[in-house]
Amino acid sequence: MKRTIHTDDAPEAVGAYSQATTNGNLLFTAGQLPMTADGDLLDDESVGDQTRRCLENVEAILESEGGSLEDVLKMTVFLNDIDDFDEFNEAYSEFFDEEPPARSALEVGEVPKGAALEVEAIATVE
Repeated sequence: MKRTIHTDDAPEAVGAYSQATTNGNLLFTAGQLPMTADGDLLDDESVGDQTRRCLENVEAILESEGGSLEDVLKMTVFLNDIDDFDEFNEAYSEFFDEEPPARSALEVGEVPKGAALEVEAIATVE
């Protein structure tokens, strides 16, 4: 049975979607922008700092369900500019140093709100 997830430790959904959903086995996050839990967009920060903020949001959602980044099976990363990949990857590696999840990274026409990237995750839950 589907259940929606909400935490005050990640930004509110800015449209008709949930921060995440679960069926009790898998958890799917919505795309996370580099926004603080208070809704401040960090679009003027470096790609590395934006990456860290996005992953901290994913982490907050997982922790609200008793999970962690270690539970992530798959990450999808949407970059405004694929030339930012190396800077993104360096910051991303800080969060996934051992046994990283599967990942896709692609350049898109434009990430919402002018951010450099957006990330989403699929994780296991108990």
